[in-house]
Amino acid sequence: MDNPKRILLIVGGGIAAYKSLELIRLLRRQGIGVRAVMTQSAAEFVTPLSLGVMSEDHVYGDMFDLKEEREIGHIQLSRQADLIVICPATANILAKMAAGIADDLAMTILLATDKPVLAVPAMNVRMWSHRATQRNLTMLRADDVQIMDPDEGEMACGEYGPGRLPEPPAIAERICTMLAHPFNAALTAPRAPAPHPSARADRLAAQPDFAEESPRPLYGKRVLVTAGPTHEAIDPVRYITNRSSGRQGFAIAQAAAEMGAAVTLVAGPVHLVTPPGVIRIDVESAREMAAEVEKALPADIAIMVAAVADYRAADIAPQKIKKKGAPPAPLSLKENPDILAGLAQHSRRPKLLIGFAAETENIIEYAREKLAKKGCDWIIANDVSGPKETNVMGGENNAFHIITAGGTESWPESSKEMIARKLMEKIADAITG
Repeated sequence: MDNPKRILLIVGGGIAAYKSLELIRLLRRQGIGVRAVMTQSAAEFVTPLSLGVMSEDHVYGDMFDLKEEREIGHIQLSRQADLIVICPATANILAKMAAGIADDLAMTILLATDKPVLAVPAMNVRMWSHRATQRNLTMLRADDVQIMDPDEGEMACGEYGPGRLPEPPAIAERICTMLAHPFNAALTAPRAPAPHPSARADRLAAQPDFAEESPRPLYGKRVLVTAGPTHEAIDPVRYITNRSSGRQGFAIAQAAAEMGAAVTLVAGPVHLVTPPGVIRIDVESAREMAAEVEKALPADIAIMVAAVADYRAADIAPQKIKKKGAPPAPLSLKENPDILAGLAQHSRRPKLLIGFAAETENIIEYAREKLAKKGCDWIIANDVSGPKETNVMGGENNAFHIITAGGTESWPESSKEMIARKLMEKIADAITG
């Protein structure tokens, strides 16, 4: 392969560090070169020898090894790879990254690099959910560090929840996506059991090297997601809008893509990184969003997360409206198109149509009214009351009430990323069941 892709893998100290060996194997089978750097604590879980054997390259770890620094310094290490991956990324590493601390080789590389960075966290569930860790993650995302959400399950310590390192095949696929490198799922499947010694020679010859991978739950499905606010112009510098950050919609789009769906994301004016594997279409007004939603059809699933403005100015002033020492004329408003209700009546209506309801009171009651009025299959309601500092709109967490004809299902507060994954699992069960 011409110009093969290379990653620099920083292995942090944690019980999940052993999975870095399998990750290296899978990446090399995909044709991606790997060079490893170990933190001091990583050596408590894996050895430089094992990492070196798997990567077939020198393993780096000591910032003050004069021979290593003379032959290939930390600046070169930080810039020779196409992508830097921290796996596992411990709470300690994430905190140092957020603070810009460079007290060992790994952290110095991260501070000196000009290449994309992917952090794959793994830690105890309480450490993951701690405010300090979530604050550090917010800072890192703002610095354009890609964060791969951990899996949810039983921990080595016996507790249960989010914090498990994702399985190496999922990490390998995310890396391939970031590198724009073709991902061959068959090469990540476990090896098939060896045939019994008494098997016939022709059967042995036909034995596949790898087991066939079962498709991801939404493979082959088309998913349409809207996210963020809309801006409705009043004059060339002013507009009507709301506090939606778009984070929940973007998290849902990412979760859908990770489950194998072909995802189109129609986004209002937000400053968020496009999720890997997602087709993003940027719009500004409700009418523009309605037009792009129409173009994105047909879709198997539509999830209308965007906080679309209900009204727009009836007349947009051609010039900035100036103060004239008297109260301005009343602003005349005009109703915007109802994108959700329009989809429900569309000749190409998605098989599963989901709307969102941001309410400040009577949450479930109003959501039930909206379900009946709009004609969708589910309404996902959340409470957006309260001060700006803790408000769902613009915040990191969310809590859902899923309203259907069959009843109400309430989910406790969690990160928007975890909520998105759980929601997409429920959607996959509904659409494929």
